[in-house]
Amino acid sequence: MRPAVFLDRDNTIIQNDDHLGDPDGVVLFDDTVDSLLRLDDAGYVLVVVTNQSGVARGLFTEEDVHAVHDTIRSQVREAAGERDLLMHWYHSPYHPEGTVEPFVLEHSSRKPEPGMLLQAAEELDLDLSSSWMIGDAPRDIRAGQKAGCSTILLRCGGWKDMKDPQPDAIVDGIGHAVDIVLRT
Repeated sequence: MRPAVFLDRDNTIIQNDDHLGDPDGVVLFDDTVDSLLRLDDAGYVLVVVTNQSGVARGLFTEEDVHAVHDTIRSQVREAAGERDLLMHWYHSPYHPEGTVEPFVLEHSSRKPEPGMLLQAAEELDLDLSSSWMIGDAPRDIRAGQKAGCSTILLRCGGWKDMKDPQPDAIVDGIGHAVDIVLRT
């Protein structure tokens, strides 16, 4: 079994405060690629796990989600000297207040539930107890905690703290989170 770092997408590896279904809106953080390279060099499997309720809300389609992910992956690969760092992507298109069937429901894959992490662990032979979840919202932290991972909350999503149980760390951005992961 291998350790992983699970990464939320928006305000973790790309700058985005809203629903994003347009690949032209992809903007990586300045330290995203360096951070991913450091994690990959340390032997972590990198897995993106992202809620995409815009599908259930009718704002964009799952094809749009895949197009955004393809753009992120391409930008990262190009900036990383053609190293393909982001090969594993999981998204949850569900939301109980959506308008597009069959996505109008509460689903075990939707964070704060750990479904995406558990699915990835099974499919990729990952050791959750030696893995990390990094994200910008309490729902990311809760999903990681429920899956048995260590967790880091990024302040760039607007959250400064959380009620118990606390994440293992709260930092300003992905580069600081990677510093913590690599020190353990």
